[in-house]
Amino acid sequence: MSEKITFISGATMPNQFMLAPLTNMQSHDDGTLADDEYNWLTMRAKGGFGLTMTCAAFAEKSGKGFDGQLGAVGDAHFDGLQRMAAGIKQYDSLAYTQIVHGGMRTFEKFTGQQPVCPSGDSETGARAMTMDEIKATEEAFVSAAVLSQKAGFDGMEIHGAHGYLLCQFISSEINKRDDDYGGSLENRTRIIDNIIAGIKQACGGSFSLALRLSPARFGMQIDEITTYFERLCAGGQLDFIDMSLWDVFQKVEEGTYEGQRLVDVFAALDRKNTKLTVAGKIMSGADVKNVLNAGVDFVALGRAGILHHDWPKLYSANADFTTIETPVSRDHLLSEGLGPKFVNYMSTWAGFVAA
Repeated sequence: MSEKITFISGATMPNQFMLAPLTNMQSHDDGTLADDEYNWLTMRAKGGFGLTMTCAAFAEKSGKGFDGQLGAVGDAHFDGLQRMAAGIKQYDSLAYTQIVHGGMRTFEKFTGQQPVCPSGDSETGARAMTMDEIKATEEAFVSAAVLSQKAGFDGMEIHGAHGYLLCQFISSEINKRDDDYGGSLENRTRIIDNIIAGIKQACGGSFSLALRLSPARFGMQIDEITTYFERLCAGGQLDFIDMSLWDVFQKVEEGTYEGQRLVDVFAALDRKNTKLTVAGKIMSGADVKNVLNAGVDFVALGRAGILHHDWPKLYSANADFTTIETPVSRDHLLSEGLGPKFVNYMSTWAGFVAA
């Protein structure tokens, strides 16, 4: 289909297609795995994705941000995670959890408590985290990695993008702390650095570890993200960095990289032995070839993977394959392995599901 990818950890991805972590709202209210989420993900593994990833499993109950969100908190979630890992790996796809804390993007109806944030936020009603809470969250991410490894997953992605808690720490607009977790970029990324170090210590070098970042929105500054990206790569602790670019071919509008395509900006950075994947409107075989020719190691498919469970196999059969146009029918999505809750969620995306 396409070339294999071997990571620093020794894990080998059989091709250059990863299923991007996608909010699907299909598990139980307590975070335990439901059949619809299991079916959705295993169908993608069967469809040829070389790496299949869960979406945003919460590391602490305080970090839950949406209905039907998978959890990775402790023994109550273990059996479902073990079933999920085995279901993905039976098709020779690497199995990863993605772990998150919603921060100010959580709701008391899910968590039973006021949302937390690096600093107080009047718009969301979130309060600033105490130092003890920050340390507890770092430990929760490490525990989620240990749980993932025990359950049979090949690796884990830390969710540091899209305005969730770790992204909130990176943001100088949101993070106004004046202690070791605020101020300089080094301080604002400390929570992620501590999580990475903790996971490597607890799980060992053979457990694959990745990080998702985004270069814009939610207070992200591309110059800071590129600086942090290169520092992470130099550290050699991550197998890959997953850049969520919204639109990989979009051009930077200002600053150091003005006029360059986002995909080219990140592909050109010095990443040592760390691999790079990107996500954002990759919808055709031509898009895939464009991204790989730019120097990216492998592609992450989101919407394309929703619309075609076997997108990688379709591409393998026809390198000029193009994703079906939207809007699509509910029946099409159901036939592609989405459960009713996921289809309902996708209907909130403008122009995705036919009325």
